[in-house]
Amino acid sequence: MSDKEKCIKLLESVPDYKIGYVLAYIQGITADEEADDRFCQRMLDNYDNDPDPEKDRTFTLEECKREWGLT
Repeated sequence: MSDKEKCIKLLESVPDYKIGYVLAYIQGITADEEADDRFCQRMLDNYDNDPDPEKDRTFTLEECKREWGLT
């Protein structure tokens, strides 16, 4: 029996309330990697092309903690 056949056979014993988990996992492992790469590249390009002069401004941990009221 092939691995695929074993998976299909095991699916018969998965309760209906857990099928959503199986589906989400299968969708995740069969996702189009190329589409994901294109999406990530667009995100990077959008950031690189953002004209906001403060987009690269950095903050120290202490500054962040003060702003968030954690000190």
